[in-house]
Amino acid sequence: MRIFEVYKNQKNLEKGHVALKYRDSVVTYEDLASYIDKYAAYFQSIGVKKGDKVAISSPNCPEFIYSYLGASKAGAIVIPLNMMLTLQEIGYIVRESGANTIVIHPDIFQKLDKSNLSSLNIKNLVVLNEDFKSTVLKQGKPYEVDIAAEDICTYLYTSGTTGNPKGAMLTHNNLISDVIALDEASNLGPSDNFLCVLPMFHSFSWTVNILLALYLGSTITIKDSFMPKDIYNTLMNEGITVFCGVPSMFAVLVRMAKKGELKTLKLGISGGAPLPLEVHKRFEEIFGYQIIEGYGLSEASPVAILNPLEPDAVRKVGSIGIPLPGIQAKVVDEDDKEVPVGEVGELVIKGPIVMVGYHNMPEETAKTLRNGWLHTGDLARQDEDGYFYIVDRLKDLIIVGGYNVYPREVEEAIYQHPAVQDVAVIGVGDKLKGEDIKAYIVLKEGESLTKQELQKFLQERLASYKIPKIYEFVAELPKTPTGKILKKLLK
Repeated sequence: MRIFEVYKNQKNLEKGHVALKYRDSVVTYEDLASYIDKYAAYFQSIGVKKGDKVAISSPNCPEFIYSYLGASKAGAIVIPLNMMLTLQEIGYIVRESGANTIVIHPDIFQKLDKSNLSSLNIKNLVVLNEDFKSTVLKQGKPYEVDIAAEDICTYLYTSGTTGNPKGAMLTHNNLISDVIALDEASNLGPSDNFLCVLPMFHSFSWTVNILLALYLGSTITIKDSFMPKDIYNTLMNEGITVFCGVPSMFAVLVRMAKKGELKTLKLGISGGAPLPLEVHKRFEEIFGYQIIEGYGLSEASPVAILNPLEPDAVRKVGSIGIPLPGIQAKVVDEDDKEVPVGEVGELVIKGPIVMVGYHNMPEETAKTLRNGWLHTGDLARQDEDGYFYIVDRLKDLIIVGGYNVYPREVEEAIYQHPAVQDVAVIGVGDKLKGEDIKAYIVLKEGESLTKQELQKFLQERLASYKIPKIYEFVAELPKTPTGKILKKLLK
């Protein structure tokens, strides 16, 4: 199966069964199939061929889904772009991936510097405006392209320790295998209604909220932003049964919710960052069941480990759960030998969900996929029942509201300021977002710099969620004799 066929699994749906709800519009599964064909035909009409790269920058909307699946059906490799990236960051991904087509939402297009956009040397710039939509509706059937399940269908760019994003190359089979494993682990189906408020460019949202829901024949209720009152009203009044979010969303939800109000909600799945115990407990008090925690990463399509979804299954608070069906996981030492139960080591994963490798990064690929296992870079332990627990991270990853931020990337941006001599970036605890970013800064002799000035400087270089919220100007940073900054002391 290829991802643009994912909805065909449900062949016995009643005619008119709703696939998507967005604002005041309703899209049936018949409509969805037609739109995917029309978008595929449109991409073919502008010269998109098999293996071409199509980047998409859009908030949550039906057009994101049509563009992604339509481009895939035309044979393209899709590159979903984080909407919060600056044009400088987008430029790196476009050039590194070789994308020659960009699909962009008009709200985003209006905010971009058009002169800088032209420097990307894009062959096709597709703006999802009304003129485009009327053109698409005139399209017929696309011509068939020979696309195998093992063909690469997407590059998911994830921040790297070098400061430059890495493009995890995933096949159709990688993503479909993850969907099938999630289906086998759940008891969901066509009667379910998924609330999709997590951004579709995020791998967790795309696989669970979109591909899994379509595979099941479920309905997807789409929201383009997390406005607490609006989301709560949607959960109360729109028959939502499944809500996938990051911990900060659940933290807001439990503050607003009262017992008995959200009668249809039967499953809450949290990902992107560790869920605070306090939020876990409060959710269970209100709803009578636990939030399901799991674990994933872009390189694994992304969900690899999950607490069981069956209502009567054993779920362990603080644990990320057990591997999905068909997925293997273990904890290893520095020599890649499995450690005894209860001991801490690196979490590694194997299975059909694991990426082919990183685009144009053979050394990084060999290091990450050595010995046939995906090395996650996360420290974990496993208990006697086979449940896994994330203990810490080998890398200095900071997770802000579900988004991954690598300190090195932030540090390099700060180093670009002429007044900065030295910098170290760490993550600090935040009750709502899980973590926030703190920068320790040493200024050059005779220089002055304020927090406000530095934040303004960084706005052109980093996505907003990567910009530190806390700054401490210090005389010097603690270092080893070889000059390495001792971040442990700062933490």
